[in-house]
Amino acid sequence: MTIRVNDISTLLRDGAIATPDQPAIICDGQTQTYDEVHGRACRLANALTALGLQPGERVATLGDNSPETFEQMSGIALGGFVRSSLYTHNAADTNTYLLNLIEASTLLVQHKYYAAIAPRLADVTSLRHVLVYDGPAPDPAADYELTLGAATTTDPVRELDPSAPYIVRFSAGTTGKPKGIVHTAAGWAAVGDEMASAMPPQTHADRYLAAGPLAHAAMLPVFPTLAAGGTVVVMRQFEPQRMLELIEHQRCTSTMLVPTMIQMVVGHPAAADADLSSLRIVLYGAAPISEATLELALELWGNVMVQMYGQSEGVPLTVLGYDDHLPDASGRRPRLRSAGRPTANCTLRILDEEGNDLPAGEVGEVAAVTPTAMAGIWRDADATRERILPDGALLTRDMGYLDEDGYLFLADRKEDMIISGGFNIWPAELENALASHPAVAEVAVVGIDHEKWGETPKGVVVLREGMTATEEELVEWTREKLGSIKRVTSVDFADELPKTPLGKVLRRVVRDRYREGSATSLSGA
Repeated sequence: MTIRVNDISTLLRDGAIATPDQPAIICDGQTQTYDEVHGRACRLANALTALGLQPGERVATLGDNSPETFEQMSGIALGGFVRSSLYTHNAADTNTYLLNLIEASTLLVQHKYYAAIAPRLADVTSLRHVLVYDGPAPDPAADYELTLGAATTTDPVRELDPSAPYIVRFSAGTTGKPKGIVHTAAGWAAVGDEMASAMPPQTHADRYLAAGPLAHAAMLPVFPTLAAGGTVVVMRQFEPQRMLELIEHQRCTSTMLVPTMIQMVVGHPAAADADLSSLRIVLYGAAPISEATLELALELWGNVMVQMYGQSEGVPLTVLGYDDHLPDASGRRPRLRSAGRPTANCTLRILDEEGNDLPAGEVGEVAAVTPTAMAGIWRDADATRERILPDGALLTRDMGYLDEDGYLFLADRKEDMIISGGFNIWPAELENALASHPAVAEVAVVGIDHEKWGETPKGVVVLREGMTATEEELVEWTREKLGSIKRVTSVDFADELPKTPLGKVLRRVVRDRYREGSATSLSGA
Protein backbone atom coordinates (compact mmCIF):
# COMPACT_ATOMS: atom_id res chain seq x y z
CA MET A 1 0.00 0.00 0.00
CA THR A 2 1.33 3.42 -0.96
CA ILE A 3 1.09 5.97 1.85
CA ARG A 4 0.59 9.56 0.77
CA VAL A 5 2.84 11.79 2.85
CA ASN A 6 1.63 15.28 3.64
CA ASP A 7 2.63 18.07 5.99
CA ILE A 8 3.10 17.39 9.72
CA SER A 9 -0.23 18.96 10.72
CA THR A 10 -2.16 16.71 8.35
CA LEU A 11 -0.27 13.61 9.45
CA LEU A 12 -0.94 14.27 13.14
CA ARG A 13 -4.59 15.06 12.42
CA ASP A 14 -4.97 11.82 10.44
CA GLY A 15 -3.30 9.91 13.26
CA ALA A 16 -5.55 11.50 15.87
CA ILE A 17 -8.59 10.33 13.89
CA ALA A 18 -7.37 6.84 12.96
CA THR A 19 -5.30 5.82 16.00
CA PRO A 20 -5.77 8.46 18.71
CA ASP A 21 -4.09 6.41 21.45
CA GLN A 22 -1.06 5.39 19.40
CA PRO A 23 2.22 6.87 20.74
CA ALA A 24 3.35 9.70 18.45
CA ILE A 25 6.22 11.18 20.47
CA ILE A 26 8.44 9.75 23.20
CA CYS A 27 10.83 12.18 24.88
CA ASP A 28 12.65 11.70 28.18
CA GLY A 29 10.45 8.68 28.87
CA GLN A 30 7.27 10.72 28.46
CA THR A 31 4.80 9.54 25.81
CA GLN A 32 2.36 11.72 23.88
CA THR A 33 -0.33 10.10 21.75
CA TYR A 34 -1.42 11.34 18.34
CA ASP A 35 -4.57 12.75 19.93
CA GLU A 36 -2.60 14.62 22.60
CA VAL A 37 -0.08 16.16 20.20
CA HIS A 38 -2.81 17.16 17.73
CA GLY A 39 -4.88 18.68 20.54
CA ARG A 40 -1.98 20.84 21.73
CA ALA A 41 -1.22 21.84 18.13
CA CYS A 42 -4.81 23.02 17.75
CA ARG A 43 -4.50 25.01 20.99
CA LEU A 44 -1.37 26.71 19.64
CA ALA A 45 -3.02 27.55 16.30
CA ASN A 46 -6.05 29.00 18.03
CA ALA A 47 -3.93 30.88 20.58
CA LEU A 48 -1.87 32.55 17.85
CA THR A 49 -5.04 33.50 15.99
CA ALA A 50 -6.46 34.97 19.21
CA LEU A 51 -3.30 37.08 19.54
CA GLY A 52 -4.21 38.67 16.22
CA LEU A 53 -1.89 36.84 13.82
CA GLN A 54 -3.05 36.69 10.21
CA PRO A 55 -2.35 33.79 7.82
CA GLY A 56 1.04 34.17 6.18
CA GLU A 57 2.70 35.86 9.15
CA ARG A 58 6.01 34.35 10.19
CA VAL A 59 6.33 32.53 13.51
CA ALA A 60 9.91 31.75 14.56
CA THR A 61 10.94 29.01 16.96
CA LEU A 62 14.15 28.76 19.01
CA GLY A 63 14.87 25.69 21.10
CA ASP A 64 16.33 22.23 21.40
CA ASN A 65 14.45 19.09 20.44
CA SER A 66 11.53 18.71 22.83
CA PRO A 67 7.93 17.44 23.00
CA GLU A 68 6.84 20.99 22.09
CA THR A 69 8.71 20.77 18.77
CA PHE A 70 5.97 18.76 17.07
CA GLU A 71 3.01 20.74 18.33
CA GLN A 72 4.81 23.86 17.07
CA MET A 73 5.52 22.36 13.64
CA SER A 74 1.88 21.36 13.37
CA GLY A 75 0.16 24.25 15.16
CA ILE A 76 1.88 26.97 13.13
CA ALA A 77 0.72 25.27 9.92
CA LEU A 78 -2.81 24.68 11.26
CA GLY A 79 -3.15 28.43 11.82
CA GLY A 80 -1.97 29.20 8.29
CA PHE A 81 1.24 30.83 9.50
CA VAL A 82 4.78 30.40 8.12
CA ARG A 83 7.29 28.64 10.38
CA SER A 84 10.99 29.49 10.64
CA SER A 85 13.32 27.60 12.96
CA LEU A 86 16.17 29.65 14.38
CA TYR A 87 19.30 27.73 15.32
CA THR A 88 20.35 27.44 18.94
CA HIS A 89 24.04 27.50 17.99
CA ASN A 90 23.66 30.97 16.47
CA ALA A 91 24.77 34.04 18.36
CA ALA A 92 21.99 36.38 19.48
CA ASP A 93 23.10 38.88 16.82
CA THR A 94 22.60 36.30 14.06
CA ASN A 95 19.17 35.24 15.27
CA THR A 96 18.16 38.91 15.59
CA TYR A 97 19.27 39.43 11.99
CA LEU A 98 17.18 36.44 10.89
CA LEU A 99 14.09 37.61 12.79
CA ASN A 100 14.35 40.95 11.01
CA LEU A 101 15.05 39.26 7.68
CA ILE A 102 11.73 37.41 7.70
CA GLU A 103 9.87 40.13 9.64
CA ALA A 104 8.74 37.64 12.26
CA SER A 105 5.69 38.64 14.26
CA THR A 106 6.02 35.95 16.94
CA LEU A 107 8.85 34.07 18.63
CA LEU A 108 8.37 30.79 20.50
CA VAL A 109 11.55 30.41 22.57
CA GLN A 110 12.70 27.76 25.01
CA HIS A 111 13.41 29.22 28.44
CA LYS A 112 17.10 28.27 28.40
CA TYR A 113 17.66 30.47 25.31
CA TYR A 114 15.45 33.39 26.29
CA ALA A 115 17.95 35.32 28.45
CA ALA A 116 20.54 35.51 25.66
CA ILE A 117 18.22 36.89 23.00
CA ALA A 118 15.86 38.97 25.18
CA PRO A 119 18.04 42.14 25.17
CA ARG A 120 18.03 42.15 21.36
CA LEU A 121 14.31 41.61 20.75
CA ALA A 122 13.57 45.35 20.87
CA ASP A 123 15.64 45.60 17.67
CA VAL A 124 13.09 43.44 15.83
CA THR A 125 10.44 46.00 14.94
CA SER A 126 8.05 43.44 13.44
CA LEU A 127 7.97 41.31 16.61
CA ARG A 128 4.68 41.61 18.54
CA HIS A 129 4.61 38.46 20.66
CA VAL A 130 7.16 36.33 22.52
CA LEU A 131 6.08 33.09 24.21
CA VAL A 132 8.50 31.26 26.50
CA TYR A 133 8.14 27.50 27.01
CA ASP A 134 9.81 24.73 29.01
CA GLY A 135 10.49 27.05 31.94
CA PRO A 136 9.33 30.26 33.64
CA ALA A 137 8.32 33.22 31.52
CA PRO A 138 9.14 36.87 32.36
CA ASP A 139 5.43 37.68 32.69
CA PRO A 140 2.06 35.89 32.27
CA ALA A 141 1.55 37.31 28.77
CA ALA A 142 4.72 35.53 27.63
CA ASP A 143 3.87 32.21 29.29
CA TYR A 144 3.48 29.57 26.58
CA GLU A 145 1.52 27.11 28.73
CA LEU A 146 -0.88 29.76 30.05
CA THR A 147 -1.48 30.96 26.50
CA LEU A 148 -2.18 27.46 25.20
CA GLY A 149 -4.33 26.66 28.23
CA ALA A 150 -6.66 29.54 27.41
CA ALA A 151 -7.22 28.27 23.84
CA THR A 152 -9.50 25.47 22.64
CA THR A 153 -8.57 22.13 21.08
CA THR A 154 -10.98 22.74 18.18
CA ASP A 155 -9.26 21.95 14.88
CA PRO A 156 -9.16 25.11 12.69
CA VAL A 157 -9.50 22.82 9.65
CA ARG A 158 -7.79 25.40 7.49
CA GLU A 159 -7.04 24.26 3.95
CA LEU A 160 -3.39 24.67 3.00
CA ASP A 161 -2.71 26.71 -0.13
CA PRO A 162 -0.26 24.44 -2.01
CA SER A 163 1.51 27.40 -3.62
CA ALA A 164 1.75 29.59 -0.49
CA PRO A 165 4.92 29.86 1.62
CA TYR A 166 4.87 27.13 4.27
CA ILE A 167 8.32 27.29 5.83
CA VAL A 168 11.37 29.55 5.62
CA ARG A 169 14.57 27.65 6.32
CA PHE A 170 17.94 29.30 6.71
CA SER A 171 21.07 28.41 4.77
CA ALA A 172 24.06 27.35 6.83
CA GLY A 173 25.93 30.47 5.88
CA THR A 174 28.96 28.50 4.66
CA THR A 175 29.54 31.08 1.92
CA GLY A 176 28.33 34.23 3.68
CA LYS A 177 25.31 35.54 5.56
CA PRO A 178 22.41 33.08 5.95
CA LYS A 179 19.54 33.50 3.53
CA GLY A 180 15.88 32.62 3.92
CA ILE A 181 14.93 29.62 1.79
CA VAL A 182 11.21 29.48 1.04
CA HIS A 183 9.32 26.22 0.55
CA THR A 184 5.66 26.09 -0.35
CA ALA A 185 3.19 23.68 1.24
CA ALA A 186 3.30 21.52 -1.90
CA GLY A 187 7.10 21.58 -2.03
CA TRP A 188 7.43 20.68 1.64
CA ALA A 189 4.97 17.80 1.26
CA ALA A 190 7.05 16.59 -1.69
CA VAL A 191 10.05 16.37 0.66
CA GLY A 192 8.06 13.83 2.64
CA ASP A 193 7.18 11.87 -0.48
CA GLU A 194 10.80 11.65 -1.57
CA MET A 195 11.85 10.61 1.93
CA ALA A 196 9.25 7.83 1.88
CA SER A 197 10.64 6.59 -1.43
CA ALA A 198 14.17 6.54 0.02
CA MET A 199 13.28 4.53 3.13
CA PRO A 200 11.91 1.00 3.54
CA PRO A 201 8.10 0.95 3.85
CA GLN A 202 7.13 2.16 7.31
CA THR A 203 4.36 0.80 9.56
CA HIS A 204 2.80 1.79 12.88
CA ALA A 205 5.42 -0.43 14.58
CA ASP A 206 8.35 1.66 13.30
CA ARG A 207 10.17 4.01 15.64
CA TYR A 208 12.40 6.78 14.36
CA LEU A 209 15.12 8.06 16.70
CA ALA A 210 15.56 11.81 16.21
CA ALA A 211 19.17 12.03 17.40
CA GLY A 212 20.12 15.29 15.68
CA PRO A 213 18.48 18.73 15.73
CA LEU A 214 14.93 18.64 14.40
CA ALA A 215 15.51 22.19 13.18
CA HIS A 216 17.92 20.61 10.67
CA ALA A 217 17.89 17.44 8.59
CA ALA A 218 16.89 15.15 11.48
CA MET A 219 13.26 16.10 10.90
CA LEU A 220 13.18 14.59 7.38
CA PRO A 221 12.40 10.94 8.37
CA VAL A 222 9.60 12.24 10.61
CA PHE A 223 7.34 12.49 7.51
CA PRO A 224 7.18 8.80 6.55
CA THR A 225 7.21 7.73 10.20
CA LEU A 226 4.12 9.75 11.12
CA ALA A 227 2.46 8.96 7.79
CA ALA A 228 2.53 5.29 8.75
CA GLY A 229 1.31 5.93 12.29
CA GLY A 230 4.74 5.23 13.77
CA THR A 231 6.49 6.83 16.72
CA VAL A 232 9.25 9.45 16.95
CA VAL A 233 11.69 8.94 19.83
CA VAL A 234 13.25 12.32 20.58
CA MET A 235 16.69 13.06 21.99
CA ARG A 236 16.87 16.60 23.32
CA GLN A 237 20.57 16.68 22.46
CA PHE A 238 22.85 14.07 20.95
CA GLU A 239 24.97 11.92 23.26
CA PRO A 240 26.48 8.64 21.94
CA GLN A 241 25.81 6.38 24.91
CA ARG A 242 22.28 7.70 25.35
CA MET A 243 21.64 7.06 21.65
CA LEU A 244 22.78 3.45 21.97
CA GLU A 245 20.57 2.98 25.02
CA LEU A 246 17.50 4.43 23.32
CA ILE A 247 17.87 2.27 20.21
CA GLU A 248 18.19 -0.83 22.39
CA HIS A 249 15.45 -0.07 24.91
CA GLN A 250 12.94 1.61 22.58
CA ARG A 251 13.71 -0.81 19.71
CA CYS A 252 14.16 2.03 17.27
CA THR A 253 14.04 0.99 13.63
CA SER A 254 15.53 4.08 11.98
CA THR A 255 17.72 7.07 12.70
CA MET A 256 19.59 9.79 10.84
CA LEU A 257 23.15 10.81 11.64
CA VAL A 258 25.92 12.98 10.28
CA PRO A 259 29.42 11.53 9.89
CA THR A 260 30.81 13.11 13.06
CA MET A 261 27.98 11.53 15.04
CA ILE A 262 28.65 8.14 13.44
CA GLN A 263 32.32 8.46 14.31
CA MET A 264 31.45 9.23 17.94
CA VAL A 265 29.04 6.30 18.19
CA VAL A 266 31.17 3.59 16.56
CA GLY A 267 34.15 4.72 18.64
CA HIS A 268 32.23 4.53 21.91
CA PRO A 269 33.25 1.71 24.29
CA ALA A 270 29.63 0.52 24.52
CA ALA A 271 29.11 0.31 20.75
CA ALA A 272 30.28 -3.27 20.28
CA ASP A 273 27.96 -4.69 22.96
CA ALA A 274 24.83 -2.63 22.26
CA ASP A 275 21.86 -4.52 20.82
CA LEU A 276 20.98 -2.53 17.71
CA SER A 277 19.29 -5.43 15.93
CA SER A 278 16.03 -3.44 15.64
CA LEU A 279 17.63 -0.94 13.22
CA ARG A 280 16.38 -1.25 9.65
CA ILE A 281 17.98 1.91 8.29
CA VAL A 282 20.61 4.44 9.33
CA LEU A 283 20.45 7.47 7.06
CA TYR A 284 23.57 9.60 6.85
CA GLY A 285 24.74 12.64 4.93
CA ALA A 286 25.39 16.41 5.20
CA ALA A 287 29.18 15.96 5.03
CA PRO A 288 31.74 13.49 3.63
CA ILE A 289 32.35 10.34 5.66
CA SER A 290 35.67 8.51 5.81
CA GLU A 291 35.69 4.98 4.45
CA ALA A 292 37.25 3.75 7.71
CA THR A 293 34.32 5.11 9.76
CA LEU A 294 31.77 3.71 7.32
CA GLU A 295 33.43 0.29 7.26
CA LEU A 296 33.31 0.15 11.05
CA ALA A 297 29.65 1.18 11.11
CA LEU A 298 28.78 -1.54 8.59
CA GLU A 299 30.69 -4.07 10.66
CA LEU A 300 28.91 -3.10 13.89
CA TRP A 301 25.38 -2.47 12.59
CA GLY A 302 25.15 -4.61 9.47
CA ASN A 303 24.02 -3.45 6.05
CA VAL A 304 21.58 -0.76 7.24
CA MET A 305 23.46 2.32 6.00
CA VAL A 306 21.85 4.59 3.38
CA GLN A 307 23.44 7.86 2.27
CA MET A 308 21.40 10.87 1.22
CA TYR A 309 22.48 14.02 -0.58
CA GLY A 310 20.57 17.27 -0.64
CA GLN A 311 20.58 20.80 0.69
CA SER A 312 18.20 23.26 2.29
CA GLU A 313 17.19 24.42 -1.19
CA GLY A 314 16.13 20.90 -2.24
CA VAL A 315 16.21 17.62 -0.34
CA PRO A 316 16.61 14.71 -0.83
CA LEU A 317 18.16 14.68 -4.30
CA THR A 318 20.04 11.36 -4.37
CA VAL A 319 20.21 8.15 -2.37
CA LEU A 320 23.01 5.59 -2.06
CA GLY A 321 21.13 2.46 -1.09
CA TYR A 322 21.82 -0.73 0.80
CA ASP A 323 23.17 -2.66 -2.20
CA ASP A 324 25.58 0.14 -3.05
CA HIS A 325 27.29 -0.41 0.31
CA LEU A 326 27.99 -4.09 -0.38
CA PRO A 327 31.45 -5.21 -1.57
CA ASP A 328 31.86 -6.45 -5.13
CA ALA A 329 33.50 -9.72 -6.16
CA SER A 330 36.95 -8.23 -5.46
CA GLY A 331 35.94 -7.16 -1.94
CA ARG A 332 35.92 -3.45 -2.84
CA ARG A 333 33.06 -1.02 -2.38
CA PRO A 334 33.44 1.23 -5.45
CA ARG A 335 30.19 3.13 -4.91
CA LEU A 336 31.03 4.49 -1.46
CA ARG A 337 32.52 7.67 -2.92
CA SER A 338 29.31 8.29 -4.81
CA ALA A 339 26.35 10.31 -3.51
CA GLY A 340 24.02 7.78 -5.13
CA ARG A 341 21.34 8.02 -7.78
CA PRO A 342 18.42 10.48 -8.02
CA THR A 343 15.37 9.93 -5.83
CA ALA A 344 12.07 8.79 -7.31
CA ASN A 345 10.94 12.14 -8.74
CA CYS A 346 14.28 13.91 -9.23
CA THR A 347 16.29 14.31 -12.42
CA LEU A 348 19.90 15.51 -12.32
CA ARG A 349 21.77 17.45 -14.98
CA ILE A 350 25.43 18.45 -15.11
CA LEU A 351 25.95 21.89 -16.63
CA ASP A 352 28.95 23.80 -17.94
CA GLU A 353 29.49 27.54 -17.39
CA GLU A 354 27.17 28.35 -20.30
CA GLY A 355 24.39 26.12 -18.99
CA ASN A 356 24.93 23.33 -21.52
CA ASP A 357 24.45 19.71 -20.47
CA LEU A 358 27.67 17.76 -20.08
CA PRO A 359 28.14 14.06 -20.88
CA ALA A 360 28.83 11.35 -18.32
CA GLY A 361 32.20 11.68 -16.61
CA GLU A 362 32.62 15.43 -17.08
CA VAL A 363 32.57 17.75 -14.06
CA GLY A 364 30.12 20.62 -14.02
CA GLU A 365 27.52 22.21 -11.79
CA VAL A 366 24.83 19.85 -10.48
CA ALA A 367 21.31 20.99 -11.38
CA ALA A 368 18.23 19.21 -10.09
CA VAL A 369 14.71 19.08 -11.46
CA THR A 370 12.79 18.07 -8.34
CA PRO A 371 9.42 18.73 -6.70
CA THR A 372 11.32 19.42 -3.45
CA ALA A 373 13.06 22.51 -4.84
CA MET A 374 12.64 25.75 -2.96
CA ALA A 375 10.23 28.36 -4.25
CA GLY A 376 12.97 30.96 -3.92
CA ILE A 377 15.14 33.06 -1.64
CA TRP A 378 13.08 35.13 0.78
CA ARG A 379 12.35 38.51 -0.80
CA ASP A 380 15.46 38.38 -2.98
CA ALA A 381 14.53 38.07 -6.64
CA ASP A 382 18.12 38.40 -7.85
CA ALA A 383 19.37 35.60 -5.59
CA THR A 384 16.42 33.44 -6.67
CA ARG A 385 17.25 33.92 -10.35
CA GLU A 386 20.83 32.88 -9.65
CA ARG A 387 19.64 29.56 -8.25
CA ILE A 388 16.54 28.65 -10.28
CA LEU A 389 16.75 28.33 -14.06
CA PRO A 390 13.86 29.41 -16.30
CA ASP A 391 12.83 25.76 -16.73
CA GLY A 392 12.60 25.33 -12.94
CA ALA A 393 15.85 23.43 -12.46
CA LEU A 394 17.62 24.16 -9.17
CA LEU A 395 21.30 25.08 -9.38
CA THR A 396 22.91 23.45 -6.35
CA ARG A 397 26.28 25.30 -6.54
CA ASP A 398 27.85 21.86 -6.07
CA MET A 399 30.20 20.55 -8.72
CA GLY A 400 30.22 16.92 -9.75
CA TYR A 401 29.68 14.39 -12.52
CA LEU A 402 27.38 11.49 -13.36
CA ASP A 403 28.88 8.14 -14.29
CA GLU A 404 27.49 5.88 -17.02
CA ASP A 405 25.10 4.25 -14.52
CA GLY A 406 23.66 7.56 -13.31
CA TYR A 407 25.52 7.73 -10.00
CA LEU A 408 26.47 11.21 -8.85
CA PHE A 409 30.03 11.89 -7.75
CA LEU A 410 30.51 15.26 -6.07
CA ALA A 411 33.64 17.29 -6.63
CA ASP A 412 33.07 20.35 -4.43
CA ARG A 413 31.24 23.59 -3.89
CA LYS A 414 31.62 25.87 -6.89
CA GLU A 415 33.01 28.62 -4.66
CA ASP A 416 35.70 26.32 -3.17
CA MET A 417 37.54 25.42 -6.37
CA ILE A 418 41.28 26.10 -6.23
CA ILE A 419 42.93 27.36 -9.43
CA SER A 420 46.63 26.64 -9.22
CA GLY A 421 48.83 27.39 -12.21
CA GLY A 422 45.79 27.19 -14.49
CA PHE A 423 44.68 23.81 -13.14
CA ASN A 424 41.30 23.37 -11.43
CA ILE A 425 41.71 21.51 -8.14
CA TRP A 426 38.77 20.37 -6.03
CA PRO A 427 39.45 20.38 -2.27
CA ALA A 428 37.19 17.36 -1.64
CA GLU A 429 39.44 15.14 -3.77
CA LEU A 430 42.48 16.12 -1.71
CA GLU A 431 40.51 15.79 1.53
CA ASN A 432 39.50 12.26 0.59
CA ALA A 433 43.13 11.40 -0.08
CA LEU A 434 44.32 12.83 3.24
CA ALA A 435 41.42 11.22 5.12
CA SER A 436 42.56 7.81 3.88
CA HIS A 437 45.81 8.19 5.87
CA PRO A 438 45.50 6.09 9.03
CA ALA A 439 46.60 8.95 11.31
CA VAL A 440 44.13 11.54 9.97
CA ALA A 441 40.84 12.04 11.84
CA GLU A 442 39.59 15.22 10.13
CA VAL A 443 40.84 17.45 7.34
CA ALA A 444 40.10 20.63 5.44
CA VAL A 445 41.87 21.69 2.25
CA VAL A 446 41.81 25.32 1.17
CA GLY A 447 43.52 27.45 -1.42
CA ILE A 448 46.07 29.95 -0.13
CA ASP A 449 47.88 32.67 -2.03
CA HIS A 450 51.02 31.67 -3.91
CA GLU A 451 53.36 34.10 -5.66
CA LYS A 452 54.01 31.82 -8.63
CA TRP A 453 50.89 29.68 -8.98
CA GLY A 454 48.25 32.16 -7.83
CA GLU A 455 46.84 29.63 -5.37
CA THR A 456 48.10 26.41 -3.89
CA PRO A 457 46.33 23.75 -1.82
CA LYS A 458 46.99 23.66 1.92
CA GLY A 459 45.77 20.88 4.19
CA VAL A 460 44.67 21.50 7.78
CA VAL A 461 44.61 18.21 9.65
CA VAL A 462 43.35 16.90 12.98
CA LEU A 463 45.21 13.73 13.91
CA ARG A 464 43.66 10.69 15.54
CA GLU A 465 44.30 10.42 19.25
CA GLY A 466 47.60 8.75 20.00
CA MET A 467 48.79 8.83 16.36
CA THR A 468 51.40 10.96 14.63
CA ALA A 469 52.26 12.13 11.14
CA THR A 470 54.57 14.76 9.71
CA GLU A 471 53.84 17.45 7.16
CA GLU A 472 56.28 15.89 4.72
CA GLU A 473 54.65 12.50 5.11
CA LEU A 474 51.16 13.82 4.34
CA VAL A 475 52.30 15.95 1.38
CA GLU A 476 53.96 12.86 -0.10
CA TRP A 477 50.85 10.80 0.65
CA THR A 478 48.73 13.09 -1.53
CA ARG A 479 51.34 13.11 -4.28
CA GLU A 480 51.30 9.32 -4.39
CA LYS A 481 47.50 9.27 -4.43
CA LEU A 482 46.80 12.08 -6.91
CA GLY A 483 50.04 13.10 -8.61
CA SER A 484 52.32 16.10 -8.46
CA ILE A 485 49.78 18.71 -9.64
CA LYS A 486 46.91 17.94 -7.28
CA ARG A 487 48.93 17.28 -4.15
CA VAL A 488 48.80 19.59 -1.17
CA THR A 489 51.94 21.67 -0.90
CA SER A 490 51.79 22.21 2.86
CA VAL A 491 50.00 20.88 5.92
CA ASP A 492 49.17 22.48 9.24
CA PHE A 493 47.97 20.57 12.29
CA ALA A 494 44.98 21.67 14.40
CA ASP A 495 43.20 20.55 17.54
CA GLU A 496 39.81 20.94 15.85
CA LEU A 497 38.18 22.35 12.73
CA PRO A 498 35.31 24.85 12.62
CA LYS A 499 32.04 23.09 11.73
CA THR A 500 28.35 23.66 11.31
CA PRO A 501 26.08 21.92 13.85
CA LEU A 502 25.58 19.21 11.22
CA GLY A 503 29.28 18.40 11.29
CA LYS A 504 30.17 19.99 7.96
CA VAL A 505 33.61 21.59 8.01
CA LEU A 506 33.42 25.33 7.36
CA ARG A 507 36.09 25.65 4.70
CA ARG A 508 35.25 29.31 4.26
CA VAL A 509 36.17 29.96 7.90
CA VAL A 510 39.44 28.04 7.54
CA ARG A 511 40.29 29.86 4.30
CA ASP A 512 39.38 33.27 5.70
CA ARG A 513 41.58 32.76 8.74
CA TYR A 514 44.57 32.11 6.55
CA ARG A 515 43.84 35.06 4.33
CA GLU A 516 43.45 37.28 7.38
CA GLY A 517 46.73 36.03 8.78
CA SER A 518 45.11 34.44 11.84
CA ALA A 519 45.80 30.81 11.02
CA THR A 520 47.47 30.31 14.37
CA SER A 521 44.00 30.07 15.90
CA LEU A 522 43.60 26.71 14.16
CA SER A 523 46.97 25.33 15.11
CA GLY A 524 47.43 22.56 17.63
CA ALA A 525 49.53 23.00 20.74
